[in-house]
Amino acid sequence: MTDTAPTRRLIVGPFNRVEGDLEVQLELDGGRVRAAFVNAPLFRGFERILEGRDPRDALTVAPRICGICSVSQSHAAAGALAAAQGIEPTPNGRLATNLILATENLGDHLLHFHAFFMPDFARDAYAARSWFAAVRERFKATQGSSLRRAVEARTALYHMLGLMAGKWPHTLTIQPGGVARPLDARDRVRLQAQLRSFRRFLETHLFGTTLETVAGLTTADELERWRTQGPAGDFRLFLEIAADLDLAGLGRAYGRFLSHGAYPDGAGGHLYRRGVVEYGVSHPFDPADVAEDHSFSRMTGRDRPHPPFAGSTIPDEADTDGYTWCKAPRLSGRPVETGAVARQMADGHPLIRDLVARDGGSVFSRVVARLLELARTVPAMEGWLQALDPAAPWCATAPLPAAAQSIGLTEAARGALGHWLRIEHGRIAGYQIIAPTTWNFSPRDAGGTPGPLEKALEGVAVGDEGGASLAVQHVVRSFDPCMVCTVH
Repeated sequence: MTDTAPTRRLIVGPFNRVEGDLEVQLELDGGRVRAAFVNAPLFRGFERILEGRDPRDALTVAPRICGICSVSQSHAAAGALAAAQGIEPTPNGRLATNLILATENLGDHLLHFHAFFMPDFARDAYAARSWFAAVRERFKATQGSSLRRAVEARTALYHMLGLMAGKWPHTLTIQPGGVARPLDARDRVRLQAQLRSFRRFLETHLFGTTLETVAGLTTADELERWRTQGPAGDFRLFLEIAADLDLAGLGRAYGRFLSHGAYPDGAGGHLYRRGVVEYGVSHPFDPADVAEDHSFSRMTGRDRPHPPFAGSTIPDEADTDGYTWCKAPRLSGRPVETGAVARQMADGHPLIRDLVARDGGSVFSRVVARLLELARTVPAMEGWLQALDPAAPWCATAPLPAAAQSIGLTEAARGALGHWLRIEHGRIAGYQIIAPTTWNFSPRDAGGTPGPLEKALEGVAVGDEGGASLAVQHVVRSFDPCMVCTVH
């Protein structure tokens, strides 16, 4: 971290406990952030690597963008290929894919809360707070009791990935028409036992009550009653911290949210619905409304927005204006936030709708939405396991066309992920990926409009702490950035 006090600017970074490299430049005015500029400093070029290859290579190459959310990259690539081939996964293939993706997403949520977000509250700066001793015992980095239990629970949960996907990360099991690995009745019994164990961990340690009780919460007032009267657990401790530090008033970005829809149901819908929510009003999502702006990215093509099918990922060697390798995706020309809070907003869950109506997309609502998804998704996974039919087909097949344009949309733990595939003469002519952190950590666009994190940091009080401000850390981590996916 460097401090150039005369210009009242700070460069904060690199951030620890973040997947990949991240820097944030802050402009300060009177002890508050006047403006923020988010830099993804690592260019990787996966979109260029895919050009000219057999389209099926995307199933191998794209998941290697990231070792944290590789299943979601597999799912998006398989979806783009399925659309090009004109096929739908078999019912078993869809259920198994949902289970594999949900396992990875829930493991991400669990690790984010216990290992990335909560340890910041065990720092000595909070030693005078009434809750500090409990947080330090449970969440101190590498030592806390809750942190250790969560890592053990996640490890046990990921045994499901070994059984269903063969390995994790970078499984090759997910295919356009389903999955390559069938499951038998004995596999299902083992998976059910592993999922019951995970449910037991959540109900015993995180929530202190049934998942159905958590999923049934509907208002901010109910959360306040939980804080004062609810069952003991790490969730209640978080609510106490959030109230004391006013996390609901911290890190508000825009009132626009995007979800591609999570976990297809086979009838054209999803467990968590697809859609856009703007200031409380829901709208359908149209991929044709997506374009990427390069104005402040270190890429060529700054003269126009780039719809993904006509997109490019060409570094600008003569760059003087860009401050990040991240492009600026926009929906109908406007920035949108994505993630668990966006999924639950699009799905219309009353608790998250109430929190956002009261305080906007804040540090508090983002964390609550992730924990709510743990409670909502595990029962759905139990249903998917029960619905598997070991005797039925697991994967459909079809030939690849020589030419096609197709899109694969999914939801990673961190939000909306899309792969745009263009095939010409049997080869990949274009491949564009817009990842969740690309949306959330995007730079300014041609109109000077900040990306969601840049907006969320505006007005944050840093006081004498400057770049060491814990408030800045809380806002950044509330988005759970995956920077290696950002620039692919």
